[in-house]
Amino acid sequence: MEKLAQLYREKVSTLESFLDHFKDQDFIVVGLGGSEPMPLMNELHKLYDKGIRGCELSNTLPMGDYPLFNDPKYSESVRVNGWFYTGPLRKNHPKGHLSFQPQHLHRALDKRLVAMTGRRKVLMTTAASMDEHGYFSLSIGNTYEMQLIRTGEVEVILEVSSHFPRTFGDNQVHLSDVAVIVETDRKPPLLPVADCSEKDEAIGKYISELIEDGSTIQLGIGGIPNAVAKALVGKKNLGIHTEMFTDGMIDLLESGAVNNKHKTLYPDKTICTFALGTERLYQYLHNNPSVWFMPGRWTNEPHVIKQNDNMVSINTTIEIDLTGQCCSESMGYQQFSGTGGQADTAIGAQYSKNGKSFITLYSTAMVKQPDGSRKCVSKIVPTLKEGAVVTLSRNDVDYVVTEFGVAELRGQTIGERAKRLIAIAHPDFRDALQQAIKAYQFY
Repeated sequence: MEKLAQLYREKVSTLESFLDHFKDQDFIVVGLGGSEPMPLMNELHKLYDKGIRGCELSNTLPMGDYPLFNDPKYSESVRVNGWFYTGPLRKNHPKGHLSFQPQHLHRALDKRLVAMTGRRKVLMTTAASMDEHGYFSLSIGNTYEMQLIRTGEVEVILEVSSHFPRTFGDNQVHLSDVAVIVETDRKPPLLPVADCSEKDEAIGKYISELIEDGSTIQLGIGGIPNAVAKALVGKKNLGIHTEMFTDGMIDLLESGAVNNKHKTLYPDKTICTFALGTERLYQYLHNNPSVWFMPGRWTNEPHVIKQNDNMVSINTTIEIDLTGQCCSESMGYQQFSGTGGQADTAIGAQYSKNGKSFITLYSTAMVKQPDGSRKCVSKIVPTLKEGAVVTLSRNDVDYVVTEFGVAELRGQTIGERAKRLIAIAHPDFRDALQQAIKAYQFY
């Protein structure tokens, strides 16, 4: 134990001195979401004044807004790319010094690592305090972090905080694999539970009626997924295999609706890749051996997902056209978020025996106009907006659900799809959509 303590002390750095470990041309990867080491990120722009040049930083779902994102001059030192945008990246993208990287979650970093061959790799992420055996838990994130560590070709810089929950799964990193430790007293970022609207509850009810007892589910975050979780409380013997662990899943576990008994893959375990939520969520996860954080490369691999019989995937989209193409990540040309695991889970669920995939959306949205006013528009459209990204191919869409009902598209012709989608569109837009069938020859 004393040897571990000595080795630990040798690796401890400060927020001022950890920057000395970077070199020109480093490829820097940052932990996803809540695993983003925010105090370290807030210092990284100072590499510019230290003369460091030509680095690239890859991040996902950033929780903070940093000088590195805001000032284009810092891109000479560290160029930022992201494969799931949040507000700070959306805001700064027009300045021209940030770039988006299209990516499926289960293939996170694979191709980029190949592209970065010959460059030194650095991982910056957050971990819970070291245990008596010299292991750190990667806490609330394991999307690509362990995958990168296992290459054996990465400098690992850990922000270590006792406030982060100690979690289990394939997410344990030994002290010997860590190059630098920066101790902080940071708490995990809080993500409030979104309130469920009447529309959310209507969608949740439709979906719950199509989910059988004994199914294994994947849920995202937001009002609709929360409403689905709420509607599933009365179910029996459900399981969880999901990329993101949320507060709504705690309700399902504590109510007994989820017991993971009937899962085909890892029965009795809740499988996830990362977590974000309230203080209640982090307390639930701390020292809870029933929840396993597994690498996203495995958790979201469609051929892994399909091993769970009766697998159900539930995702949201921004806009869908009458043939079933889903845009879930952009507003026309403007990148809004990212593909994430939507395609992974939707396809994997449909490979599953008796599996189902649900794509959900409100039928309408209030869209800001050039004069500042807002206009009600249909989210079911004849064609996607110019520049819109097709996140989920029409070939891979199963059920589509709005507050007006359910449209089953798998196996249907273009003409049948159009009719079914119009039936769940807002009544005010159905006539115009009906006219589009002839105009666009959706027969």
